[in-house]
Amino acid sequence: MIDAIARHADISKAAAGRALDATVGAIKTSLRKGDIVTLVGFGSFYVGKRSPRAGRNPRTGAAIKIKGAKVPKFRAGKALKDALN
Repeated sequence: MIDAIARHADISKAAAGRALDATVGAIKTSLRKGDIVTLVGFGSFYVGKRSPRAGRNPRTGAAIKIKGAKVPKFRAGKALKDALN
């Protein structure tokens, strides 16, 4: 991905790597705050919640409790969907 960014933006690979790291870091920070991150034409990142549930240990078959968790989710935008079809 860094190679593609560097080639299309006509910048060095080091600069492309820093730009990608900064973008991913900003998305992570916003999601930690509970914000929705929308990249127009691409899609939206948001935080979903997974409820606690019962499960089974696959090795022993014993019942276990699985804690609830916050999970990152992505919803593709119309332009991205249209580009694939």
